[in-house]
Amino acid sequence: MQAILAVTVPFFALVLAGWLAAWRGVLPESAIPGLNAYVLFFALPCLLLRFGMGTPLLDLLNPFLLAVYLLCALLIVGFTVAVSLSARVGLKDAAFGALVAAFPNSGFMGVPLLVALLGPAAAGPVICTLLADMLVTSSLCIALSQLQGAGEQGARTAALRALRGALSNPLPWAIALGAALSAAGVKLSGPIETAVRMLADSASPVALFTIGAVLWRAGVHAHSRTPLAQYLPVALIKLLLHPLLVLGLGTAARQLGAPLSPFQLMVLTLAAALPSASNVSLLTERYGADSGRVARIIMASTVLAFGSFSALAWLFGVQPTG
Repeated sequence: MQAILAVTVPFFALVLAGWLAAWRGVLPESAIPGLNAYVLFFALPCLLLRFGMGTPLLDLLNPFLLAVYLLCALLIVGFTVAVSLSARVGLKDAAFGALVAAFPNSGFMGVPLLVALLGPAAAGPVICTLLADMLVTSSLCIALSQLQGAGEQGARTAALRALRGALSNPLPWAIALGAALSAAGVKLSGPIETAVRMLADSASPVALFTIGAVLWRAGVHAHSRTPLAQYLPVALIKLLLHPLLVLGLGTAARQLGAPLSPFQLMVLTLAAALPSASNVSLLTERYGADSGRVARIIMASTVLAFGSFSALAWLFGVQPTG
């Protein structure tokens, strides 16, 4: 456990540092969007480009891994919506709660954390889950959120809008470019390689710091007070039920003959055990959902994940590579 904590403590400490910096005003609120843009459009794409170049295409788009992960995502979304709907929580808010229950923080936290714990071989499965959530899970939940009031046509429009937004995100294209360069046998060199490496090396610390700042901002701009019973259960679905479901269905798929290795299943389960994606709070503001509830789910999952994720890694017998 000590070796695992030696990896996880710095990651979560940087999230806390970002939250504290924003809370104390050391990082001005006006600077947070710029920090987020730096990670999203520069640092993280370079990190994913490098992993895309060094990871076999079948690991990036493993059909069996995608099938297990997406089935689990669908089940988590459906279950979370079913248990969340109430007189206070409508379909729109239940759908965004389901999104944070099924969408782990794979990009900003998962890729660097799991690679630090398990080595570069973990990058492929984590990137695979990231693509699935960005393109499928988010589009589905946004479509569900628009069924109330807007009807099927509005839901279809919202889903297409979400899909266009995902396709305009630089992360999938950085992964695709890395895979294409790898397939063509092209290697970066000289000043270009140095610039990409410098940006990639900055991705992990800046992304973690940004998560904390974004969480603080989401909490400040929340316009409602959310009872504990309306957000803590969803955070627990994210941290406990989601990875348990992935592990169970993945194990069943292996027993039925699916070519999933124990290592891939472990990575998939640990990815599902990550806290909720912090940027979903920005989507709730855009679509007019209860941003306060979603912000509290994300915050609770991030705080609790330090213990739950570290414990799960220990139960798997993870031995950090570096």
